[in-house]
Amino acid sequence: MRWQTAIGALVVVAASTELGFAADPRYPDWPCTQAKVSEISLAAVWAGPPLDDIKDKWKDDTKVSALVPKLAARRTAPEDAQKAITEFLASSGPDKATAGKLLFAGLFDNTLALQALQGASPPDQTKIDELGNQLVWQTRIFEDRQRMVKFVCEVPTAIDQRLFALGRVIQQEME
Repeated sequence: MRWQTAIGALVVVAASTELGFAADPRYPDWPCTQAKVSEISLAAVWAGPPLDDIKDKWKDDTKVSALVPKLAARRTAPEDAQKAITEFLASSGPDKATAGKLLFAGLFDNTLALQALQGASPPDQTKIDELGNQLVWQTRIFEDRQRMVKFVCEVPTAIDQRLFALGRVIQQEME
């Protein structure tokens, strides 16, 4: 019985000391099991065409600069973000490749800006909060515009379709 207790205690001690070690010895204070990636490499997340020719031009495109905050917000479900990207690129016409590059450049810049603020030592919480609030407001504005477009564009069609369907029912019932 004592052997079992001793072995159990030894296992617990060994497990608890293992948890105290960082995954990467270069970052001993890093508490996560995955390795710390201090900087995102463009090549690690983008296999598309080079972005050198469009650098900061995404900011000048009103549709892209409105969509980037929504896509970058963690509260936007991946499925919703994918749908928004698909719809955006489908509506881009023949310039789909440029639109895609602008959109990704915006997402990449947005991610780098937030990562740089969070990685600062000590973190500039005021700037992080400011950027986070800006992201929330831009997302809210984008979503409000999307709802307005839906209302302006889809509601009249829905009203017409409903009127047509009800008219058919009335006509059928009259016969």
